[in-house]
Amino acid sequence: MKIKTKSKKVNKAWLNDHVYDPYVQAAQKDGYRARAAYKLKEIDETFKLLKPGQFVVDLGSTPGAWSQYVRRRLSPDGAATGTLNGHIVALDLLPMAPIEGVHFIQGDFREDAVLAELQSKLEAVQTGRKVDIVVSDMAPNLSGIASADGARVAHLIELAVDFSIHHLKADGALVVKLFHGSGYDDLVALFRAHFKVVKPIKPKSSRDKSSETFLVGMGLKPT
Repeated sequence: MKIKTKSKKVNKAWLNDHVYDPYVQAAQKDGYRARAAYKLKEIDETFKLLKPGQFVVDLGSTPGAWSQYVRRRLSPDGAATGTLNGHIVALDLLPMAPIEGVHFIQGDFREDAVLAELQSKLEAVQTGRKVDIVVSDMAPNLSGIASADGARVAHLIELAVDFSIHHLKADGALVVKLFHGSGYDDLVALFRAHFKVVKPIKPKSSRDKSSETFLVGMGLKPT
């Protein structure tokens, strides 16, 4: 009984924090599906990444807040619907409700068949041009075992880096979510090995209690 009582208190505290979270309230007001949109917004405004005319790939897109933000940034008038100047391809293991102008693929980024489908979609959409920006909010299901979780996070980021090496423009950028802890320094080193400029950033909308942070790699180094 004590465990259940504690659990209820924790859930109530989380719900209370969530309801009164200014970013949750802003997301509801602005029509975003999740508060995560403001993480990408701050990253974008800090590094001036997104603009109309670009080709953007959103990895780990569900529920769609990042794709919604990108879609508005590629719109000439910042609208959620209507004219879109650019292309957006999104991918996630989970289903995602449609977003106007976003090409969505449901599948596991770690599987070759899904990567092949993504490759096919890119070729159909981009008509020979390379990707300007890759954004990745991918995260594995965490077990609580630091070494195992670190390895899973690292694997996803390594795949995102490899994808970017093959599909990004030379002056393109990659944004990934990662976590402080085991393997963090190795992932920063991986970014530095492949990008000319590497910047860590923890947006204000990322909760203080969370160990999540983001890495931005800009400008591919020659291979």
